[in-house]
Amino acid sequence: MVNKARPRTQRGWGETRARLYTLARGVHLYASMVSLLVVLFFAATGIALNHPEWTFGSAETQQTYTGTLPAGWQSDGRVDWLRTAETLRAKYGLKGSVSEHRSDAQQASLSFRAPAYAADASIQMKDGSYVLRVVRQGPVAVLDDLHRGRDSGAAWAWVIDLSGGFLLLIALTGFALSLFLRKTRRAAVLTALVGAVLVGILMLRAG
Repeated sequence: MVNKARPRTQRGWGETRARLYTLARGVHLYASMVSLLVVLFFAATGIALNHPEWTFGSAETQQTYTGTLPAGWQSDGRVDWLRTAETLRAKYGLKGSVSEHRSDAQQASLSFRAPAYAADASIQMKDGSYVLRVVRQGPVAVLDDLHRGRDSGAAWAWVIDLSGGFLLLIALTGFALSLFLRKTRRAAVLTALVGAVLVGILMLRAG
């Protein structure tokens, strides 16, 4: 019996297919390892976020302070926002970044924000007296705000973007791997289609 050699184009496709499979498997594996903890974090906090009735670790504390700003908080009738913010931050150990500030002829206000944290100062323009209210929520609220990316800063925003990118990469490479497995290819594609249809229906019902 004479063995017939496969055509060159068929051999070329077989080699390309093998390389693509190896590449997809490697990317899927290492992307999964890199993003494992991130996936666990967003999965757990997503469940907690979907159940606001769970009250464990969500205790809220409120504190109110009064005082008078030292000289120099105004210059030519205008608020020195940086100096004012740093004065309050140093005196009361305030967290987060300044999210908002405004002033008029009678009053100025200054707000600090961080995950599950808010500090709002109301300042009288005539004499620099102020009332500062600080609200702190529990660790579950902190995790929920991190999940949302609310008041968490630019660095955490990058973490969220990269996490989304890794999840997208894992999903695409996982689907690509299923297409290379001949025995389960049809079932994988049908499962993906059924899942997409179900999600689409739920999205329409939710809207």
